[in-house]
Amino acid sequence: MGMSFKATLLALSMVAAPAFADQDAVAEAVQGYMDFATYEQGIILPQQIDADVFAAAVFVDTRDAEQFAAGHIEGAVNIEWREVPARLEELPETGMVIFYCNTGTLSAQATFAARLLGHENVVVLQSGYTGWQETAAYKP
Repeated sequence: MGMSFKATLLALSMVAAPAFADQDAVAEAVQGYMDFATYEQGIILPQQIDADVFAAAVFVDTRDAEQFAAGHIEGAVNIEWREVPARLEELPETGMVIFYCNTGTLSAQATFAARLLGHENVVVLQSGYTGWQETAAYKP
């Protein structure tokens, strides 16, 4: 997957002209990425987050600031899902980065964008904050 992903990223960077002038090339690059993505790739289940995973991962709450302030996973940083592409430099390039929102829907979009833009270490928390509260293997 590494080389295919890098080829896709290169293709995306070459076609990322203002306003994506060549939509067909962008679509082809995205399809190329998706052809090599497995069903399990890019996700983590709350039941997989034990004490070791929790300690090693960086959690990113992709909800808005108001929802973040109302409650979040301890130690999480808040980057709203729409801001992820512009704030990629804030994410570590190694280690696991776990994106979450309330249910996993918006954070899945942010995860897809981050992975397409070269952050293969980013995963989405399947079932989001709600699922983590209900079924996480570890909660501090």
